[in-house]
Amino acid sequence: MRKRRVLVFGVIGLALLSVVVLIQMGPSSPSNQPLATRGRLGASGNKIAVAYLDGAIAEGRSSVATTGGITPRLVARYLKKLEADSSVRAVVFRIDSPGGSVAASQAIAGMIEEFSKPVVVSMGDIVASGGYYIAAPADRIFAMPGTMTGSIGVITSIMDLHGLYDKLGIKDQVIKSGQHKDMYQRTLTQEERELVQKLSDAAYEQFVAYVATHRGLPVERVRELATGELFLGSQAVELGLVDSLGDLDDAVAAAAELVGVESPVVYEVPAPVFLVDLWSLLGEVQAFAKALVLSPEERLLWRLREQPMVEMRY
Repeated sequence: MRKRRVLVFGVIGLALLSVVVLIQMGPSSPSNQPLATRGRLGASGNKIAVAYLDGAIAEGRSSVATTGGITPRLVARYLKKLEADSSVRAVVFRIDSPGGSVAASQAIAGMIEEFSKPVVVSMGDIVASGGYYIAAPADRIFAMPGTMTGSIGVITSIMDLHGLYDKLGIKDQVIKSGQHKDMYQRTLTQEERELVQKLSDAAYEQFVAYVATHRGLPVERVRELATGELFLGSQAVELGLVDSLGDLDDAVAAAAELVGVESPVVYEVPAPVFLVDLWSLLGEVQAFAKALVLSPEERLLWRLREQPMVEMRY
């Protein structure tokens, strides 16, 4: 028991040391992209900003170095900073995302849609589902021939722990007001499955309508494409989901053309560092340390209970 306690405190100490190192290093941004010219914010007025959005899309607070995915808060920080600086003429979002939360995807897409400066999207390895949703309102979309994109659809996951409870001898007693209040805590009835399907269908229609509006495609045409399947970038261009094939440099050139800049200076936006999220990180470290002292069965149950009982994703 003493050795396990020492291990727990060692893990916490290592995590705290990592936080200090991250803060000392400060924000960073990718520098291995083939961008010929780089600049600083606030200098000349011919800048094209490049911001990187990587990971799953989720609501909530970003981690210390914003490496935990794409959140509305992260995108809002980017756009607020770039909106206020007159030296930035247009923005290129380099997106790599398999999708994620329905509401978060809609919030981010709304921000991009309302942004006053031109926005161009450069797709990386995969920009699917919610990733494609946030790309749809851009003025231009570029993809590599081998980029995986599309996956227009909705998936709803519901965790049923009833079998595990039985195995561990746990009896869940529920007192409810409202016929379906506990529907996500047990096996669904047929009627409840139909209710969830209606929710999924409604979110699906929102996705289809949004893509149709921003890509200038008929709704029925988008519905034909919205089977949840992935397309290569070369296919997506032919289908009208992507404007052109090209890399990040091509996207920057297109953004410069949109604003009439002949010799753009590229500004790579550093990822914001949210120091207020140190407490959130410490909470995660404490949770991890707690898991070290639980039995395998307790650890499994604890992890499962930490997951959302129902999750709808683009």
